[in-house]
Amino acid sequence: MSLQVFKEIRAAVANLDPAEVQAAADRPLRIGLLAASERGFAAMKEFLLPSEKVSERKRAEGAALLDRALGSEPPDHFDVVLCEQGLPCPRNGYTFFAGQPEETVCEVLAAHDELALALARNFPPFRQPVVDRVIHNVSKENALFSVVTALPDVVPSILELPWAIGEFASDTAFLTINQIRMAFLIAAASDKPVGYSLQKAEIATIMTGAFGWRALARELVGKIPFGGGLIPKGAIAFPGTYVVGLGLDRLHRLGYGLSSAERRDSYQVAFERGKGIVELVLRGIKSGNAA
Repeated sequence: MSLQVFKEIRAAVANLDPAEVQAAADRPLRIGLLAASERGFAAMKEFLLPSEKVSERKRAEGAALLDRALGSEPPDHFDVVLCEQGLPCPRNGYTFFAGQPEETVCEVLAAHDELALALARNFPPFRQPVVDRVIHNVSKENALFSVVTALPDVVPSILELPWAIGEFASDTAFLTINQIRMAFLIAAASDKPVGYSLQKAEIATIMTGAFGWRALARELVGKIPFGGGLIPKGAIAFPGTYVVGLGLDRLHRLGYGLSSAERRDSYQVAFERGKGIVELVLRGIKSGNAA
């Protein structure tokens, strides 16, 4: 890694505050459970805090965030209300589909992105969906950044990226910092410690991986005529980040990362996903330029 890239990473790290991520995960929650019976209330509570997956201490902490809803409370009394199927839901309520609870989880997360880390940290059913979204979103950001930096005429505002493009002179710096940010988010969602000193091993692995990205990108693609090298350029950034995310997720869930074979297989699958995303973006850009 060149000295300039290393300096860029150091400068960006200074502005990447893990305390903000931890604060989002520690955000106070108040979840209402609207049920017609004790059985219905108990079923929703057991879903949110499954006894076979949650320690007594964590179950008690999570239970303190739950309360019986009556349906007549002011809209801001609860952050979210889960409603037993068949009951009318208040404005911030979501039907709890006992047979397909993942649908309820998806609906809540789609409407309350600001609560995602806190919900994942406190309630296991939200954890994997939130981690999966983090991995996908950061991988997509890195792929799109790689495309945008090769298209000087593209207006950066067409993409939602966590930093201004002008802050980075290289793909490597942006991708590395965004992967460190992803490490913080995954740890927070997994109810694990967040911070540079607390995640030294994870961050060291990401920094080491930056060498591989830089070499691969330089070998395979460059700023060549529109579209010619952009799809592989973005498609490489997507799986590189995606596999890092999968490894971090596995580490927090099971205590160990992906094997070499698993990384290789996951990379191949993610490469095709990344290629599809970049192709859609390029078609949109071309359509805009033609108009």
